[in-house]
Amino acid sequence: MSETKSLNFIEQIIEEDLANGLDKNKLRFRFPPEPNGYLHIGHTKAIGISFGLGEKYNAPVNLRFDDTNPAKEEQEYVDAIKRDIKWLGYRWENELYSSDYFHKLYDWAIQLIKDGKAYVDSQTSEAMAEQKGTPTQVGTNSPYRTRSIKENLDLFTRMKNGEFEAGTHVLRAKIDMEDPNMLMRDPIMYRILYAHHHRTGDEWCIYPMYDWTHGESDYIEQISHSLCSLEFKPHRKLYNWFRDHVYEYDKDKLSLPPKQREFARLNLSYTIMSKRKLLRLVNDGIVTGWDDPRMPTISGLRRRGYTPKAIRKFVETVGVAKRENVIDVSLLEFCIREDLNKTTNRVMAVLDPVKVVITNYPEDKEEWLDAENNPENEDAGFRKTPFSREIYIEKQDFKEEASNKFFRLKLGGEVRLKNAYIIKANDVVKEDNGNITEIHCTYDTDTSKKVKGTLHWVSIKHAITAEIREYDRLFIDEAPDSHGEKDFMEFINPNSLKVRQAFLEPSLNNVKPGERFQFQRLGYFNVDNDSTTDKLVFNKTVGLRDTWAKQKPKQNQNQQKNQQQTQRKPIDIIKQLGKKYTNYPEEKQQKVKAEIQELAEKISYEDLEPLFATAAKKSGTRIATMISLKVMLKNGLERNTTIDDFIEKAKDDKNELLVVEANTILK
Repeated sequence: MSETKSLNFIEQIIEEDLANGLDKNKLRFRFPPEPNGYLHIGHTKAIGISFGLGEKYNAPVNLRFDDTNPAKEEQEYVDAIKRDIKWLGYRWENELYSSDYFHKLYDWAIQLIKDGKAYVDSQTSEAMAEQKGTPTQVGTNSPYRTRSIKENLDLFTRMKNGEFEAGTHVLRAKIDMEDPNMLMRDPIMYRILYAHHHRTGDEWCIYPMYDWTHGESDYIEQISHSLCSLEFKPHRKLYNWFRDHVYEYDKDKLSLPPKQREFARLNLSYTIMSKRKLLRLVNDGIVTGWDDPRMPTISGLRRRGYTPKAIRKFVETVGVAKRENVIDVSLLEFCIREDLNKTTNRVMAVLDPVKVVITNYPEDKEEWLDAENNPENEDAGFRKTPFSREIYIEKQDFKEEASNKFFRLKLGGEVRLKNAYIIKANDVVKEDNGNITEIHCTYDTDTSKKVKGTLHWVSIKHAITAEIREYDRLFIDEAPDSHGEKDFMEFINPNSLKVRQAFLEPSLNNVKPGERFQFQRLGYFNVDNDSTTDKLVFNKTVGLRDTWAKQKPKQNQNQQKNQQQTQRKPIDIIKQLGKKYTNYPEEKQQKVKAEIQELAEKISYEDLEPLFATAAKKSGTRIATMISLKVMLKNGLERNTTIDDFIEKAKDDKNELLVVEANTILK
């Protein structure tokens, strides 16, 4: 029997509407991007919600470009958005544009003027802003609010005909300047703007504002549920005001008034989502473009080597919530690791080489050894890898002297070469400055011996060269745009890109852009678009493990607190941190989470299991338990029925934070 998945709150709304008589055939959704930038990872949640509902209810989903600001919109962005949505695996029913409705919107605006619901204001923008009031102080009426309908119609028509300069007049809705919701204080509907539109050309010199256009476009398209992020919740009252008035004009032809509902947008640590700020990164040359692999854009993620499956799994894991929160970027990285681990072939590449000479291997001999492509996929088969007397290994894989905990190559020690033989280091050749240039080893054909270390390598005479672009997070701060007194650019990671020449096994000689591989012991890499037959270029997608978790600084901890904690058992500290977890602001939660993750490295399963029975009302402790369990599972703890029961129970909990943590533990 298949597991029944609980409904998110949007699905519950739809189910209630259907139960109350809404015809299922009238369900219709839309994704309405503004074509003023590239889609980023934050948009994938909105995309996944709308298109996911379309798939769930077999309902059409429109792709509608809200193109009401020609000064910032370009066809380049339209094409990029369409390309990204297709790449994610979604298909839209109709490709539409708000500009398709400019004539209809204009006609409705004329009707609102005739009904005394809109007027032309001729004040400066500064004067209107001053009259708007504040959240605690009501606004004051414009001196032009009492203009006659005849004069308003005349002025609005002349605005459309291009008789006035930009900034001289606007059309405003006549609602209530004393409304507690400032968006209801006579919002602007049209402004004069002499700009070439990417679709309508120079036909219009007045353009509708977003709030006027958005809901009316939903109504024209007969969208049943208009879904948007939480920042638009204050706009819902205005959305409904406009909708209710135009509904009276066309309800005979357009019978379904749309319903706006809001969800928490996707916020990601170490990332910025503002298109304006992303554009600044491009314009200031911090990145090479919108598709730079360090950018959070879908184009950038695709170029870096992310897969549609991993991104969709990430969005599914995050889920649909009503409250804003910040998702740790390590979850996104976890999703791509999980996908690539199953699908990519393993190959060998040496990024920082040192030469190894196998002195007892014949100089003129070479062998082609069998190497397994992917232990996670039996159908991936094997390839041949060349072996010879001289090979490269990574510099960091050798030490002249090392402790017993160093399981790589050291003088007098043995290691296994992946897919080949066991070698023993006997001597080194150094430059005058002490730099090691060669390691002299002997090999043993008895590969049945037990040795603790296994190294990757490449045969020097068979190796091919490639440019490796090692990408890392673009920012060193978890919330780079949350520091009001500081510019987000101050938190740029100076080491977000390292370029180096590497040596690769020859099986990679004919790879094509977009192909993905695991460089054994190093991470996941893909072939960049810049790659040619003469010069291979690889991008690092993600490492094999989260290297940032150990680097997170312990902020706001004084020395006394550290001393106290060292005297207590790690499991007791975890319980203490969990008690107040749900009371902390989101930024503090992220810091406490990092502490719990570090402490979880020091506890045993026997320490943690008793906390599985924590009372339901102690949500914080259960969240801390789940965070700890994730670390232990990642480190190799085998799952059992007790663990599975704890995770499944948490997925159905009322606490959203606990549900999110539970959903990030994948089987």
